[in-house]
Amino acid sequence: MIRVAAIKYCFITSNENKLRQARAILNRPLNGRGLEIPEIQSLQVKEVIVKKAEEAYRITGEPVLVEDTGLYINSLGGFPGALVKWVLKTIKNEGICNLLRGHSDRRAYAETGICIYDGTSLKTFYGRIDGMITEEPRGTMGMGWAPVFQPDGYATSFGEMTEEEKNKISMRAKAFIELRRYLDRVDSIVP
Repeated sequence: MIRVAAIKYCFITSNENKLRQARAILNRPLNGRGLEIPEIQSLQVKEVIVKKAEEAYRITGEPVLVEDTGLYINSLGGFPGALVKWVLKTIKNEGICNLLRGHSDRRAYAETGICIYDGTSLKTFYGRIDGMITEEPRGTMGMGWAPVFQPDGYATSFGEMTEEEKNKISMRAKAFIELRRYLDRVDSIVP
């Protein structure tokens, strides 16, 4: 029996919390690298992560792992989707809540996509959580839109949850679990 050598991916992120979460869920060493990569403008997370992975590999020449998250609001036709970080830079969380004033449908979902690319093989993995946009931002934990997203089955927003609580149910955790399952299969012993 020969053990197939595991490919070591570099997680393209400068966010230490994301890197720590990825290492814990993947249960393997993972290097992180901050790298400014121009993002295509798309509502769809898949389009963003594929282009980011291809560009990161072109720049680094090494196998890469990239991630992106979108917030899809039903009554806004899925907006802002993967454009959420740009929306937050301009209108902030309060603005997201204000966009829904007068809308009875506050349903939303968050989706994280992860893409790994080694220059030859490109694979994507996803995690999703359903919920709603709160009337007002609540809580100071987490990042980005955490204070305005309340997951189904919870009375608190992501912004009111501890990092540990959120990491147990988040879309990012689900996507990393899917990646771990894939890597465990690839790294298995072959005849």
